[in-house]
Amino acid sequence: MPTKDNIVSIFALGGLNEIGKNMYAIECGNDIVIIDCGNKFPDESLLGIDLIIPDISYLVENIERVRAIIVTHGHEDHIGGIPFFLKKLNVPVYATRFTLGLIELKLKENRSLRESELIEINSESNIEIGEMSISFFKVNHSIPDCLGIVFSTPEGTIVHTGDFKFDLTPANNERPDIHKMAEIGNKGVMLLLSESTNAERPGYTPSEQMVGENLEAIFRKAERKIIVSTFASNVSRIQQVVNAAEKCERKLVLLGRSMVNVVKIAMERGYLFISKDMLIEARDINELPPERLTILCTGSQGEPMAALSRLSTGNFRDAEILSEDTVILAAGPIPGNERNVTRIVDNLYKLGAHVIYGSGSSSGMHVSGHGYQEDLRLMLTLMKPKYFIPIHGEYRMLHHHRMLAESVGVDKENTFILKNGDVVDIENTIARCTRSLASGNTYVDGVDVGDMEFVLRDRKKISEDGMLMIVIPMNKQEEKVIAEPEIISRGFVDHNFPELRKNMNQITLETIHDLHEANRYSWNIMKKQLKRAIAKYIKEHTRKEPMIVPILLEI
Repeated sequence: MPTKDNIVSIFALGGLNEIGKNMYAIECGNDIVIIDCGNKFPDESLLGIDLIIPDISYLVENIERVRAIIVTHGHEDHIGGIPFFLKKLNVPVYATRFTLGLIELKLKENRSLRESELIEINSESNIEIGEMSISFFKVNHSIPDCLGIVFSTPEGTIVHTGDFKFDLTPANNERPDIHKMAEIGNKGVMLLLSESTNAERPGYTPSEQMVGENLEAIFRKAERKIIVSTFASNVSRIQQVVNAAEKCERKLVLLGRSMVNVVKIAMERGYLFISKDMLIEARDINELPPERLTILCTGSQGEPMAALSRLSTGNFRDAEILSEDTVILAAGPIPGNERNVTRIVDNLYKLGAHVIYGSGSSSGMHVSGHGYQEDLRLMLTLMKPKYFIPIHGEYRMLHHHRMLAESVGVDKENTFILKNGDVVDIENTIARCTRSLASGNTYVDGVDVGDMEFVLRDRKKISEDGMLMIVIPMNKQEEKVIAEPEIISRGFVDHNFPELRKNMNQITLETIHDLHEANRYSWNIMKKQLKRAIAKYIKEHTRKEPMIVPILLEI
């Protein structure tokens, strides 16, 4: 992408027209600064894929100009891609104390912590990178230590809000710095990037304190053990569970690897307070009467291998849910997870548990960490931007956020609804979007990372119609078939398979014979011809298209 010293460019490599894998960039002269590097989780069509992260090919091509990653907060959709990013671009990572703890945990799991430069910042920090001066302000969210970012550039001030809401009575007393936001806006904001997750929801986001009050009321009524499932990263929610359990003289058990890890980090760094005699090990659950016990676990999104899912099917070794136990899902389902959550709720009811789930007035067990319409309007009013880019959301969310911006005075033509890869250039205080750069998805499958489109096509084909392996025993010296080919079926079903096998054997022998007669014998040619001939025969007789895999067995 061509650059000029007097142009400031803004683009996203993830987070637009989608929920997840947030990654944004500010390019000023010869310097590129990255904001967040998240992941998102695959849907059912991406068979075997573990994570989806942004395509960073443009950044790799410009590696000498990428200066840093600045992280707004520690949620997976903002930090999940960092270990994979740093393997290709090992630049400094700036983040708050709690966020760095979560990043360190990820880098340890990926065995890359030693090579990484992690720099702690807070809302009073200032960073100088090239012609950019970078400062910060506090925002509320559903995880501690969240920041908005201010970039002072030769073309004016650019603000990235991070994820936020305006909670004036937060459970952790980390209030949003509204005065600082107003000061930033009064000095003049050229461009605002603001998250759009709840742009469709009217009103203000309720305070987290509401959840604490409702939790305590349920704890006092419960007659047997209580199981609470929430996001491990929602430390304020966890603290409120701890407080309710302590008031009702209950011990606390942590289940789920991420819950144990995040609680440990939060306690070590002073964000969570649990008395040592309150925590007990899972193996000691049966030593206490059920009315003295609280279990705090992962799995509020219906993840199949998470603790709550295993508890709901009776597959957790150290604990079980019994009739009259109380189960609280203290988190709302992320879009796309509703079916998995519903399945777990059904299983819990079958076990005879009292199940409390849902957000808002239906249960009071969850409030969003993302601002509703009035929160978003307030941010726009405080910042008073000339130009606006709604980020962090699907298209309808970005669209509604644009309408909110118009309602508080941002000119319609000054709002850009972008796709990942679209570039907004600011030159002489005029912003335009006229070009795009490479963007897309990078798939993580175990330890493999990259473009796996062809692998996914194969997996999809196998999942739909199965696979046929044709094992051909041949004499290595004489290049002759010495026994009848063996047809092995995996996932391919047909009521007339014995007849199909007989005919496929015949087609295999005839194909090999014809190639010998034409003096075209080679394994590559034979493989192609066999795949073509067998696939044609199967499709004509079954209307199915299994994967055909010829295997040469040389003897």
